[in-house]
Amino acid sequence: MIDYSLARRATLASLFRGQATSTDVCDAHPYLLRAAKFHGEATDEQCPVCRREQLTHVTYTYGDALGQYSGRIKATRELDQMETEIHEFTVYVVEVCQNCAWNHLIESYVLGHGRPPERAARQARGVARSRRAEEGQPVEQPRAKSRAARQ
Repeated sequence: MIDYSLARRATLASLFRGQATSTDVCDAHPYLLRAAKFHGEATDEQCPVCRREQLTHVTYTYGDALGQYSGRIKATRELDQMETEIHEFTVYVVEVCQNCAWNHLIESYVLGHGRPPERAARQARGVARSRRAEEGQPVEQPRAKSRAARQ
């Protein structure tokens, strides 16, 4: 887990010392503001810049194992299920003020079950096969590799 609180503190210190302007630090992209409005999770923390609005957390997930779904916004409650299903992915949490457009990356971490993708797929097929067997359904047997594939 990487915590970006020191970088956040340095940014805020430079703002309050006059070395940066509010337009320098309150520069959230319109898409990020929209994501915070519709998909963000409200917090109890007040915006450190405008002190008028509560901050919102937006959680993004990235990783090769996510394929076309890499870069999507996820609710925190969805991460537990994703962790059991996906080999490895990275989570980024951004805090956003919808009033003044303050935004800052606050943490990033890696989640996933850690099993290699091929092994996880084989295990999933095995679980499905055993579940069908328990239910009395016909179970297809794994096909033997052809002679050319074995060489």
